[in-house]
Amino acid sequence: MTDSSYEGLQSDIRDWKTPVIEHFENIYPDRDYEVRMSVTEFTCICPNTGLPDFATLILTYVPDKLCVELKSFKEYLLAYRNKGIFHENVVNRVLDDVVATIKPRRASLEGVFHSRGGIQTTVRRDYTAGGK
Repeated sequence: MTDSSYEGLQSDIRDWKTPVIEHFENIYPDRDYEVRMSVTEFTCICPNTGLPDFATLILTYVPDKLCVELKSFKEYLLAYRNKGIFHENVVNRVLDDVVATIKPRRASLEGVFHSRGGIQTTVRRDYTAGGK
């Protein structure tokens, strides 16, 4: 196996300080219902080239006691605008932060990243309470 120029490039992602995602109380915690948010203007930076990456993020969750507050979620996502981060790490980090904030029954995040160099990337992660 050869050394990669990417080695250690993303080592700060799990500890990176981002704006807080705020929440509000779910007044229907006795019901299973789904919330779906589509963020069509997500941007981040390619950690290798420094060029912008564009994506649509689709967050779907079944709330328990809390729901995501939209304005703070938008401000949270804006922090990625100048962050060098791989597509896979975007999806994992965003969903980690949402789950930590609202502790949903279920959640998924799909990142549909625009084509670069003829390759379009879609990354999806699912979460179920009690799972990973």
